[in-house]
Amino acid sequence: MTRLVDLPTLAALVRGMGPERFLCELADEIQASFLRWDDYDKSARLASHSPTGVIELMPVADERLYSFKYVNGHPGNPALGLPTVMAFGMLAEVATGLPLLLSELTLATALRTAATSALAARALARPGSRSMALIGNGAQAEFQALAFHALLGIDELRVFDIAPAASERLQRNLATVPGLTLRRAASVIQAVRGADIVTTATASKSHACIVTPAMLEPGMHLNAVGGDCPGKTELHPDVLRAARIVVEYPPQTRVEGEIQQLPADYPVTELWQVLAGQAAGREHEGQVTLFDSVGFALEDHATLRLIHRLAEAHHLGIYLELVPGQGDPKDLFGRVRTTGQQSPTPS
Repeated sequence: MTRLVDLPTLAALVRGMGPERFLCELADEIQASFLRWDDYDKSARLASHSPTGVIELMPVADERLYSFKYVNGHPGNPALGLPTVMAFGMLAEVATGLPLLLSELTLATALRTAATSALAARALARPGSRSMALIGNGAQAEFQALAFHALLGIDELRVFDIAPAASERLQRNLATVPGLTLRRAASVIQAVRGADIVTTATASKSHACIVTPAMLEPGMHLNAVGGDCPGKTELHPDVLRAARIVVEYPPQTRVEGEIQQLPADYPVTELWQVLAGQAAGREHEGQVTLFDSVGFALEDHATLRLIHRLAEAHHLGIYLELVPGQGDPKDLFGRVRTTGQQSPTPS
C-alpha cells in the first residue's frame, strides 16, 4: 500500500511542529543528501515549456530510494485564482519499484527552497549576518524569512514588492515572529542598501535586472531564487561577474539559472563541494557571494524522505491501493472480471 500525504495533512504537521523547526530538520536532511552527492543517479529536470509557463519532471535516485516531482511554474496563475507553483511527488523502493509515498509538494517545495537557500547562505554569507533584503514578496517570501531567521539568526528584514498588497500580507503573517523586525522599503535600492544578504524571489518570466552592479556592497551575499527557467533571470550579468557563484547542479543551472547569461564554460563552484569542505564558500570578508538557486531533485528526494519518516512516526495520511498489492500478482484481469464470470480451470 502507498501512503498518501495531502496538503491539509502536511500543513497540519508543519503547523504542529512549528515552521521554523520543520525548516531546520529539512535543512539537515538536505545537507545529508548533498554530502552523499556521489551516491545519487542525477540528471537535469525534463521541462516542457509553453508561452504561459513550464511543467517539469524532476527524478533522482540513490541505491535505496527513487523519487520524482511533478512541478509547474506559471507566473500568470494568480490572476486565475491558481498558485504560480503546484507540485506533487513520489518516493519508491529501488529494489522493487513499490511506491511508498505519494505526497503534495506545493507547500513542501516552498519549504525546501527556503531551507536550501538558508543552508547555502550559512556556508557563504559573512559570519554574524543579521539583515536581509527580500525582493519579491510572493508565496515564497515567508518561508525564506523564517528559514534565514531560524538557521542564520537574521533579525531584520527589508522587504519590497511592486505589489504593495504582497508586502502587507507578508508583514501580517510575520508580525508575531519573536525577534524578527520587518521594514517595508520604497524601492529595491532602499531595501538592499546596507543589507548583509539580498534575496530575490520574483515571478516575472523575463530577463529582469532586479539587482544591478551599483547596488553591490563588499561582503554581500546574494540568494537568487526567482531565476529558474530559460529566459527568466533577476540579476544584471555584471553582478554575476563580480561574485563568487555557487550552484546546485551545473548542467541544469547553466540552462535555467542566472548563469544562463554567461558563457557555458564560466567557472562556478558546486554547493556539495562547499558543504563537504572540498571547496571554499566565502574566500575573504569583502567577497560578494551568490547562490544561484534553481531547485534540484536531490532536495526533493530529501524532502520526501523527511515527510515519509514523519508521517510514519505520527501515523499521518491514508493508504491507497495505488498498485496491486494483494492476491495473485499475475491475475490482473481478476480485478475487472464481471460477477459470475469464472476463471478457467486448468485441465
